Amino acid sequence: MTDTKDPTTRREVLPVDPARRTEIDKQRVPMSARPYRLLALVKQDAVVRVQKEPDDTVMTWPHLLSIEFLAAGVMSIFLLLMGLFINAPLEELANGNVTPAVAKAPWYFLGLQELLAYLHPVVAGVLAPTFVLVGAAFIPYVDRGNILVTRPSQRKTAVVLFTLFCILGLVLTFVGIFFRGPGYTFVIPFVTAPGMYFSL
Repeated sequence: MTDTKDPTTRREVLPVDPARRTEIDKQRVPMSARPYRLLALVKQDAVVRVQKEPDDTVMTWPHLLSIEFLAAGVMSIFLLLMGLFINAPLEELANGNVTPAVAKAPWYFLGLQELLAYLHPVVAGVLAPTFVLVGAAFIPYVDRGNILVTRPSQRKTAVVLFTLFCILGLVLTFVGIFFRGPGYTFVIPFVTAPGMYFSL
C-alpha cells in the first residue's frame, strides 16, 4: 500500500474563532505561528512580586515633619520664656582672693569625681575610664561559649561582667549625689545636724 499524499503539500491550519478557542485549541497552534517562545518553566514562588504598601501609612512630609517642627517651635518659645522670667541659680562674681568651696560635678561625672577623692588623678581620670571602656568592649570576646545564642541566660559571663561595670558606676554616682555635702565632705543623707560632716 503506497502513500498517496504529495510530500510537497503542507497542512494548512485554519484560524480558530477567538470566541470559541479553548486551551486545547491554543496548544494545537504550531510553534511557528506563535509570537513567543517558551524558554523556561518558572515556578510561581520564584517570581519576584511587588508587595502592596500598607494602607495605614502617611508621607513624612508634611504629616510627620510639620508636627515635629511645631513641637520644636513650642519648646523653643517655652525655653525662651523661662530664660526671660526665671533667674538662673548663678553664684556671685568670681573673686581671685577667695578660693571657692569644692563644687559637685554634674551627675554624669560624679562617679569620676568620687574616684578622684580616693585615687591619684591619673588613675581616676585616665586609667579607670579607659579600663572600663576597653573592658566593656572586650566582653563579647571574653564570653566565647556560643556566639549565636540570643538569650541573656545563655551568655552568663557577659551579663555578669557588664552588670558589675554598671553597678560600680551607679554606686560611685549615688555616693557622690547623696553622701557628699558642702565642700565635698562625707555626710549622712537626709540628716541636717551640724555635727554630721566627715572629711575623707
